[in-house]
Amino acid sequence: MQWLNAENVVAIGTALLGIAASAGMVWYERRVPRRKRLGYRVQMDNAIGDDARSGRVNRRLGIFLEMPGMEDATLVLLRIENDGSQGIDRDDYTGPERHGLTAVFTDRTIRGVSVTQPSDADHLMDHFTADRGFGYEGNTLRIPRVPLNRGDHFKLLVLLSGGDVGRGIRLSGGIRDGEVHTNRSATPDDKPPLFSAASRLITVMLTVCVVTLAAIVVARDDTRPPIGCEKGALTVIGSTAFAPVIRDAAAQYEKDCEGSRITVDPHGSTAGVRELAADGAARRSGGAPPVVALSDGPKPDDMPELRETRVALSVFALVVNDDVGVRDLSAADLRRLYQGRVTNWAQLGGRSLPVHLVSRDANSGTRQVFQRRVLGQGEMANSSVDCVHKDYPSAPVTRCELDSTDQVLAEVARLPGAIGYSELNLATREKGLRVLGIDGNAPSVDAIEHGHSAYPYREIEYAYTYGKPPADSLASSFLTYLSRGQGQEIIRTHGHVPCWTPEGMKLCA
Repeated sequence: MQWLNAENVVAIGTALLGIAASAGMVWYERRVPRRKRLGYRVQMDNAIGDDARSGRVNRRLGIFLEMPGMEDATLVLLRIENDGSQGIDRDDYTGPERHGLTAVFTDRTIRGVSVTQPSDADHLMDHFTADRGFGYEGNTLRIPRVPLNRGDHFKLLVLLSGGDVGRGIRLSGGIRDGEVHTNRSATPDDKPPLFSAASRLITVMLTVCVVTLAAIVVARDDTRPPIGCEKGALTVIGSTAFAPVIRDAAAQYEKDCEGSRITVDPHGSTAGVRELAADGAARRSGGAPPVVALSDGPKPDDMPELRETRVALSVFALVVNDDVGVRDLSAADLRRLYQGRVTNWAQLGGRSLPVHLVSRDANSGTRQVFQRRVLGQGEMANSSVDCVHKDYPSAPVTRCELDSTDQVLAEVARLPGAIGYSELNLATREKGLRVLGIDGNAPSVDAIEHGHSAYPYREIEYAYTYGKPPADSLASSFLTYLSRGQGQEIIRTHGHVPCWTPEGMKLCA
């Protein structure tokens, strides 16, 4: 029979194996619930001076070795990590004490502790304070209730005296709906295996089948382009905050689809949407323009001819210059700030610096999201051209407007006392500034995606076309590539949540 060839046999076998593997994993998921797991392991337990590495430590800690009772000093490096399938919050620690975990070093006395190599220094280090229970006494170390996202970890370097290397080290505490357990690892920073032996075997079998099928397909002399590719020219305008995603997606699409040319020309969400509407109206008789407009948030109601595609959930952030000295502001304080009622950061618990509001122009979707989602109102009037000096003396604070997200970030990083706003991923890359929380909620894509945060400064990223583009057009193909194809990985790489993933569909609804 013609259908009974090597390619079809491998394809059918792969499909059947995939079905069996899926059924097995569903059965496993039903029998083994997702749990929270906090693992710990001793990565080093050495007498100071025993080896080359300890020798270097010995020279740095020489002042301590001269203290009485430090002749048998030892160093222990204790790693604590979230190796489960869910994040761990402060409230997940079940002990009655203020701290979360207790480490006991048998027959040894703790002389000092240092927190080292946290996976997220800005987020985790704030929890290691005496107010949150961090401290030690005798052979007992109190570890605070540190929230850890999946895969997060921190290490504690403990200086001890009075006992031999290798004496027992025990860590105790409880996690709601989970466990605290000891990890085993061949080398210091190895992670425990994520999959069981059965899962690895299934993966190997599926990989062999897929590679075999791929070899058969590659061996065939097929020169057809990838499914969905279209030739022609397309211009993408609109959001500057989402522009890095579109540039990478356009470059990858052009690489995959020969004969396509995509120009990315961002100059603000509002300007882009209105330009698309005007261009489409002018060309009504000649068909829809080959233009896609990206917008941080929905279009105005007076443009019914524009058709939307929900692409991603974007998270935005307020940023301040490093010298300001605040880490979190309430929505009420932000409203006062952007009304000009706060003139110096000392009024909000920061350093004594005059406030400089660095905003986007009226075409910015980032600005509109901020006003709609956080302020619930507009900002005070513009009062400065250069962001430094007031154009008129009666203005309570300086407020300037810039054309792009990159300009805002650069100005805030340069100007002491400055505050601005940006897409989150871009904000975290800029040096010289700090990302702010709002009402105690830090901007976190992971926390929002998994329903663990009420952070308000976020919005859906829309792609608009003038009417429905033809199915064989470059505009239609690129939007499909962006929202449902390989573009989803590019979106996630840039720190956004694709709308067509299971989590994204809920957030973008």
